[in-house]
Amino acid sequence: MQPNELSSELIAPGEVWLVGAGPGDPDLLTRKAEKLIAAAEVVFTDALVGPGILALIPDHAEQVSVGKRSGRHSKDQRTIDQLLVEAALAGRRVVRLKGGDPALFARAAEEIAALQAVGVRVRICPGITAASAAAASAGISLSLRGVAARVQFITAHSRRGQALDLDWTALADPACTLAVYMGRDAAPELSRQLMAAGLPGATPVLITCDASLPQERRLRTRLDLLPIVVRGFAGDRPTLILIGEAIAAADHAITAQAMEPRRGQTAAAVLGDRA
Repeated sequence: MQPNELSSELIAPGEVWLVGAGPGDPDLLTRKAEKLIAAAEVVFTDALVGPGILALIPDHAEQVSVGKRSGRHSKDQRTIDQLLVEAALAGRRVVRLKGGDPALFARAAEEIAALQAVGVRVRICPGITAASAAAASAGISLSLRGVAARVQFITAHSRRGQALDLDWTALADPACTLAVYMGRDAAPELSRQLMAAGLPGATPVLITCDASLPQERRLRTRLDLLPIVVRGFAGDRPTLILIGEAIAAADHAITAQAMEPRRGQTAAAVLGDRA
């Protein structure tokens, strides 16, 4: 099948696909996502899309970076919406490539609404979300019979200067695994609020940076130690935090004991010892 035939079959002119790029490893990209990328005439990319996946964008396709990272926004959401609308109304075959799954904390609803408002057809190709990738790397199940009856996905990102508006009582469920996206900067509040709502300070926590990528790092710790270790461990890298008793089974991670500061020693010093 020739490239133009592939394009006609998968993406019609003036149509937009929101495509999940997964956690970063190109081998975790779905077959459909890879085909859509190959068929696109213009690809709008997020900052969290891995380099191995960006390399799959064909030379004939225009690549437009619209990524947003904490404190560093190349484009605001309204501008991104407008760029998508303009490309679709120009009759181009458009792929909006989003890290993870477009339906999880990816602002898909805003883009869908903007496109549908001008009559553009928009479709979604799901992707593997970071929580699944982090759990797989650590060799654990997010749900565990007799331990974790359910899984909750939340984002700890809030507007600058505003407290997190979350139902802490519901989140502090000892029979649940809590997956926290964008939780690095909010770690002190997460720890404080969850313990205030009744979750024990000894609750296992797994911090994963760069899930699924060659440079992935994981740290096993406890809820009460989370504020002490997360900043020094994660730096400014993409970070996912898993909280709950099911996390106790995580393997291939630095242990909580190794990260606990000795008397008179800071967490930064501990991290430096392990560098």
